[in-house]
Amino acid sequence: MEYRKLTDKEIQQLKEQACLSDNWDKISVAKDFTPEHIHHTRFSGEIRLGAFNTKFTLPGGIKKHSGLRHVTLHNVTVGNNCCIENIHNYIANYEIGNDTFIENVDIILVSGISRFGNGVEVSVLNETGGREVLINDRLSAHQAYIMALYRHRPELISRLKEITDRYAEKYSSATGSIGHHATIVNTGSIRNVRIGDYTHICGACRLDNGSIISNEHAPVHIGHGVICDDFIISSGSHIDDGAMLSRCFIGQACKLGHNYSASDSLFFSNCQGENGEACAIFAGPFTVTHHKSTLLIAGMFSFMNAGSGSNQSNHMYKLGPIHQGTLERGAKTTSDSYILWPARVGAFSLVMGRHVNHSDTSNLPFSYLIEQNNTTYLAPAVNLRSVGTIRDARKWPKRDGRKDPDKLDYINYNLLSPYTVQKMLKGREILLRLRNASGELSDIYSFHSAKIRNSALVKGIRLYETAINKFMGNSIIKRLENIEFQNDEEIRRQLKPDTETGSGEWVDISGLIAPKSEVEKLINRIETGEINRLKDINAEFKRMHENYYTYEWRWAYEKIEKVFGINPEDITAKDIINIVEKWKESVIGLDRLVYEDAKKEFSMAYMTGFGADGSQAEKERDFEQVQGDFESNPFVTAVLEHIKAKSALGDELIGRMKKIIHGQPES
Repeated sequence: MEYRKLTDKEIQQLKEQACLSDNWDKISVAKDFTPEHIHHTRFSGEIRLGAFNTKFTLPGGIKKHSGLRHVTLHNVTVGNNCCIENIHNYIANYEIGNDTFIENVDIILVSGISRFGNGVEVSVLNETGGREVLINDRLSAHQAYIMALYRHRPELISRLKEITDRYAEKYSSATGSIGHHATIVNTGSIRNVRIGDYTHICGACRLDNGSIISNEHAPVHIGHGVICDDFIISSGSHIDDGAMLSRCFIGQACKLGHNYSASDSLFFSNCQGENGEACAIFAGPFTVTHHKSTLLIAGMFSFMNAGSGSNQSNHMYKLGPIHQGTLERGAKTTSDSYILWPARVGAFSLVMGRHVNHSDTSNLPFSYLIEQNNTTYLAPAVNLRSVGTIRDARKWPKRDGRKDPDKLDYINYNLLSPYTVQKMLKGREILLRLRNASGELSDIYSFHSAKIRNSALVKGIRLYETAINKFMGNSIIKRLENIEFQNDEEIRRQLKPDTETGSGEWVDISGLIAPKSEVEKLINRIETGEINRLKDINAEFKRMHENYYTYEWRWAYEKIEKVFGINPEDITAKDIINIVEKWKESVIGLDRLVYEDAKKEFSMAYMTGFGADGSQAEKERDFEQVQGDFESNPFVTAVLEHIKAKSALGDELIGRMKKIIHGQPES
């Protein structure tokens, strides 16, 4: 924007409108500036003003003309068509964008050189330090995961800190910014905060040293009673109703409110926190806690739902709060559950009761951990047949609230992936070894500090085998989809992987599922200095995410012999038919178990509390009006449709394979 000096006539008019300035020569204005909408304003330092030509329509229909009224400005640039009035103290050292509305605020200032929350150390997982993550406004869950957990690579940590420090220094300034179309009303103190476009701040108490990364696609809302110190809030997030945050990173499309308090914690995409408390947690994507009595402390979570009264301990009253734990992706805690860290709970597991024995069930995913008489009992794999597990897996993609086209976290929603299937393969081996070591007739088997009943062990082996067959069949069918083959050799050629990447172990780095080898390559490149910018690190995570299915097939291809006993280089159409038959049996079998689990929700026992004053028939009718009937339930019909669709998919491939067999000469 081009600026000019005030004319003598404009200065005179401003004085008549109760305006003051230490030096009128230091005020620059836009070419089409007119002074009639500036009243009771005091200027000092370098001032630049835009034009004030438009009106704001406020809730209730009242209109206010853009302008300055009852405000003190020091070293401030005000864009076009802003309305700033009733600032109780002053605004100092800020650049304010166009069409922004600021009213009834105590003070807005930048004091000295500020990094606006970039580079703040968050003592995540270990309250006493040692796993600090340096936050920044481009932080992804995956980068934070590596910074927090890869402490066995000191050169890597040193490089990551250096990269973050350089980024924070690059964006440090003695001048803050408030973007275009922002609204700040009825708010207390704002100090050293960079505020993005379309931010809406209403009734906040205090915002100190942070960045609000808001934009037109995904505005940020900060509401009544909110206190934030040393923070980053990413696009699309909603912080309201007395939430208190200290040294926190808030990812995209998060919701925190109802007096939720958090310190030294990281919340990534789509997390929700209400009523409870968080301390030193790493909340990966879709970590959800809603209840007043819930404390999450020193834990790593993702795709997790905390039941009311869920609690953990990181302090054994010896060396201080030094312990930490992990609930792998998809784990849940029931009401009043308790875990004494250190412990590690496998993916998609359910924790019920109090657990004090430091269990590690990471290689037994989809399990129930149930406490009886201070003993942890483990039921392996049973969550594979739970309707809740399948419902969760379907709801997460639908509940991704990120509207920002520039997404920071790369989230893989797959229930079955090389990450979980490799654990199921290990889990099956563990259960078989336990059975062989203790005998098939043992009532109870011991695994680490947990107990497994005989019936649970047998079911666990069977369910793991079923899920492994389902995943492998899915991968093979997808690879052979929509292709007409003439002979076995063509099938083998199509099955050949397109890459060498994907072999070996896979990891879940807080939402992103990738081969460990690719993560290691990235780490090596950071350590050598080849990759030295946040932008390039995030680009590598994006590449891993986009190539997931290519890498997944490489992993699955190498497991064909282990799972089915067939060398993929010698595979035939007949072998494919046998695999697909097994796959159909597994898919339909699991769907049937889920169907039966869903059916329990419509049993007579679940109708208790319905039909308050009537007969049994009225109770059933009341239940049906509220819950619907079982057969027309959307989830139930989706399961039945899934069975039908998967059966047809398998039959179609079997038909194509039979053509090859019938077309070959008999040997």
